[in-house]
Amino acid sequence: MSGSPLRGPSALTPSRGRTLADTAASEVHRMILAGELPAGSPLRLNDLAALLEMSPMPVRDAMRRLEALGLVEIIPHKGARVRELTEDDLRDTYEVRIELESLATARAALIITPEAVERAAEALASHEQLLLAGDVDNARRAHTDFHFAIYRASGSLWLPRAIEPVWQNSERYRFATADAERRRLSHLEHQAILDACAAHDADAAAAALRSHLESTMHRILAAMSARG
Repeated sequence: MSGSPLRGPSALTPSRGRTLADTAASEVHRMILAGELPAGSPLRLNDLAALLEMSPMPVRDAMRRLEALGLVEIIPHKGARVRELTEDDLRDTYEVRIELESLATARAALIITPEAVERAAEALASHEQLLLAGDVDNARRAHTDFHFAIYRASGSLWLPRAIEPVWQNSERYRFATADAERRRLSHLEHQAILDACAAHDADAAAAALRSHLESTMHRILAAMSARG
């Protein structure tokens, strides 16, 4: 994925020339993240095919892709369903993210170009504007663009690819509503990551990334506990 022109993680990013399976995976992925397909929901091929106005075959392929990303569970002879949300899974997901993304951020900080910094800055500004406008889906994409602009700047082919599955799984947990103060702090955390990268300070960049992910994890855990 290093040097890829695609926005964010490659497997589910809308782009021209997509196959029907690409379209199905992208749309089911969106519905899972939006809560339209809650955790534990059955994913019936024929129902999804009718909803997406395509045959079951590309939907079946989409289920396999989403299973590989950890979003869907396929049970032999029973079908597919959206994976359950649990506190243990959230912790596991974020602990892996912290290790991989800290490494990618530190490596990026050493070699990031002004052009890559500008791409990340533009994505961050777009993220803030879209949140204020209430455009949650596009704000999520801009947030992904911000982080992956940095991870791709690491020069590693495999780090962004390794990050993608845990990133996609963590996105399922973003049901926890952030208030205005939390959004302000999140923006400051993102800006700290970007500033450290722009200054080529690998230690500060990795520390800022770690702090950001840890605070996000604890916020979501608190929201999960409050919901019982």
